[in-house]
Amino acid sequence: MKLPFFKNEKTKDIKTAQLVNLPNHVAVIMDGNGRWAQKRGLPRIAGHKEGMNTVREITKVAAQLKIKILTLYAFSTENWKRPPAEVEYLMKIPKLFLNNYLPELMENNVKVSVIGDLKQIPPITQKAVEHAINKTKDNDGLLLNFAFNYGGRNEIIRAIKQIVSDINGDRLSLDSLDEQHFSKYLYTNNISDPDLLIRTSGEQRLSNFLLWQLAYTEFWFTDVLWPDFNKTVFMQALYDYEKRTRRYGGISK
Repeated sequence: MKLPFFKNEKTKDIKTAQLVNLPNHVAVIMDGNGRWAQKRGLPRIAGHKEGMNTVREITKVAAQLKIKILTLYAFSTENWKRPPAEVEYLMKIPKLFLNNYLPELMENNVKVSVIGDLKQIPPITQKAVEHAINKTKDNDGLLLNFAFNYGGRNEIIRAIKQIVSDINGDRLSLDSLDEQHFSKYLYTNNISDPDLLIRTSGEQRLSNFLLWQLAYTEFWFTDVLWPDFNKTVFMQALYDYEKRTRRYGGISK
C-alpha cells in the first residue's frame, strides 16, 4: 500500500493525487481515550482532552479531501454509566471544542450538526451546540456531524413511536411505509448513510452506533487509540476503502 507523502504537519500539504474513490460519508467510533491516558499514568479525562486535538486534525483533513460528511460518535446513551466526574467532563467537551475551534471550522467551511437526544444534556452544553450550528449553518463544505447522547436502538424506538403517532393521526398510511420512508424518521433523515466506518482502539463492535444506517457500510478497524489516530492512519483507511468492491447484496460486474 503506497501512502501519501506528508511534506509537513500542515494539512494543506497533504498529497492526495492517488485517491480516486473517496467515501462521501465517513463515520468514526472514537475509542481508546481512557486507555491512552491510563497507559501514561494520567486520569481518563486527559485522554478525552487529547482526543479533542485528534478531532480537530481529522476534521481538517476530511475538509481538505472534500469528504462530504464526517460523523463522530462522541457520547452514547450508555456512557452515562461512567464515573460521574468523567461524565461531567464529557458534557463540557462540546463547549470546549467548539469555543476553541469554531474559527477554524468557519475558515475550513465546515458545517456543524448533532444527532441524538439533546434534551438530557446540560443547558450550557445545549447552548454551545446550538451556537455552533447557527454560526456554521451557511457553510457548504464538510458536514461535521456529532453523535452526542446517541444510541441506535433508542433512535429506532423513537422512530417507531413517531410512525405510530402519524398512522394514528392519519398523517401516514401503513401501506406506504417502506425502508426509504422509515429512514425519514431517523436523526439522519437529511444525510446519506455512511460509506466507511472506522473504529479505533482494537475493539470490533458497533456499540449501538447507527444500527440502521450501517447496513451496507464498509468497516475498518485499527488498534491505534483515538488520541494517536492521525492523518497517516486516516489515509490508510481511505486507501483500503478504495480497494473495496461494494456490491450491496449483488454481484460484481
